[in-house]
Amino acid sequence: MTDFQRIQHNQDINMKRDKIVIGISQGDINGIGYEVIIKTLMEPRILEMCTPIVYGSPKVAAYHKKALNLESFNFNHIRVASEADSRKANIINCIDDNIRVELGKSSEMAGEASYMALEKAVEDLKNGEIDALITAPINKDNIQSEKFNFPGHTEYLADQFKSRDYVMLMVSESMKVGVVVGHVPIAEVSSKITKGAIVNKLRIINQSLEKDFLIKRPRIAVLGLNPHAGDNGLLGREELDVIIPAIQRAKDEGIIAVGPYPADGFFGSGDFVKFDAILAMYHDQGLIPFKMASFDRGVNYTAGLPFIRTSPAHGTAFNIAGEDKATPDSFRESLYLAIDIFKNRALYKEMTKNPLKKYEINQGQVDESVDFEAIDEGI
Repeated sequence: MTDFQRIQHNQDINMKRDKIVIGISQGDINGIGYEVIIKTLMEPRILEMCTPIVYGSPKVAAYHKKALNLESFNFNHIRVASEADSRKANIINCIDDNIRVELGKSSEMAGEASYMALEKAVEDLKNGEIDALITAPINKDNIQSEKFNFPGHTEYLADQFKSRDYVMLMVSESMKVGVVVGHVPIAEVSSKITKGAIVNKLRIINQSLEKDFLIKRPRIAVLGLNPHAGDNGLLGREELDVIIPAIQRAKDEGIIAVGPYPADGFFGSGDFVKFDAILAMYHDQGLIPFKMASFDRGVNYTAGLPFIRTSPAHGTAFNIAGEDKATPDSFRESLYLAIDIFKNRALYKEMTKNPLKKYEINQGQVDESVDFEAIDEGI
């Protein structure tokens, strides 16, 4: 059985649990990870919705509690996920007790601790011990090692589960933004914008909107790469040669994709509210407007993976670590979204498990090819 099949099997079983079990990797111990985790888990309603398990260090958690004067909050220390108490916030020790916290500093020790917690959480995710994973922010530099040689969480998780088809989808109440090209240098972006890459991302986003967000026949806006979407070739030919043909191919597959739109005018005019999701060509093109609108409450969701992974839209914020200035809103929204998607997937599976056959009436003969639902929608 592959990892994908095992996860799907475990999810089918876990849907019968009273509450979803959420795994949380600690992120960088010198940043604001523990602050936003603790502030979120302090809210009593959270334990009514899920059973949280933090993969990290009770010692580090205690250090942050003291630094932030949050010592009234306590974790339930457990050795393995199966020992989790559904009435408490649980924590599993994944690192050496000799770990040293240096608030606001990037250190090799902190990077190694980030990886060790993530590795254990992923192991439990594969084994069905947890239903979803929320990753607190890591430092993408100090975590690099022989075991972790990736631009970020997204690429590492895709590699662990042998998933080539995924999209970094930024989610908020006002918009959902995916990108064709993620964590790569800007000089390499144009060469990675291909027809196949665009169509693949549109397929994943379309499927995620239907399955994870229960949006029927979603509308997806596609941005251009060049200023003014190329001005009909005057400012670049990527729109004419690559993006427009990709949009047409997606339409041929039944995906409602529209564009390409000039990015500045699209966001500036507010046209983004007319669409269920937006596909930007590269990282900053999509994430700058997203974070300007939703920095405090935005969520990073990795669409297309066989499991649910979310994270807050912000980073480690070393500059305010330990100062009780970090808002937990984005982390809390990450937890809420993970729960919502878990429930939506269960509902989607229930709604689609026994689909009606499709028939076509042709000269008195019955042909199993016409979709009566589509015909009804056209009336």
